[in-house]
Amino acid sequence: MTQLLFLVVFVEAFVAFLLMVKIGPLRELVMNCLDQVKMRKGTVLTIAGTMSVILFSNWISIVKIQNKGAKIGTMTPMDQVLWRTHLLEASLMGFSLYLGFLIDRMHHHLRKLINLRKNGGSSKQEMEKLTKEKSELQENEKKAKEEITRLQKEISNLTANLQKIKFESKEKDQQIETAEAHVTSLQKQSADLLLEYDRLLEENQLLQAKALGYRG
Repeated sequence: MTQLLFLVVFVEAFVAFLLMVKIGPLRELVMNCLDQVKMRKGTVLTIAGTMSVILFSNWISIVKIQNKGAKIGTMTPMDQVLWRTHLLEASLMGFSLYLGFLIDRMHHHLRKLINLRKNGGSSKQEMEKLTKEKSELQENEKKAKEEITRLQKEISNLTANLQKIKFESKEKDQQIETAEAHVTSLQKQSADLLLEYDRLLEENQLLQAKALGYRG
């Protein structure tokens, strides 16, 4: 029993050492083995419970031997051997349980650290992607601003041309109105001239008629 407990303690100490110190691929191998062991959680708990019961039983035996020695004033050689044996086994089992708990916590935190590093790598890639997208957006924004500035300049030029065209159109409208007024005036003068022409023509005819009458 003692030799087995020593072997268990040495194995657990070696496993803890491999978890603390990274030696090639050994740490990853130990981590994978512990993952497989944790998948059989019921078996592990059963072993730990059994060792705890044996540990408790050894402590009871130690207490009984001490009480027996206290009653008679001294312990017999056999009781001393049993007391030391139970104490050694109890110490080894307690240390073994402590190492098991320590290995479990180390495995848990190392696995968590590995996942965090993986997530950190993913986050770094995501950050680089976002930075690249931000640079592209800034470049596109710069181009958009330049395009907006160019369009605003074109709009200003078109607005100026439109104002010029409106002004020229207004001048032409005024010229057309002036021309129409002039045409109306000329039409009125033409009508007056036609009337005067008709009047003169009538007078001429009358004069011709009178002249013919005198000749006759």
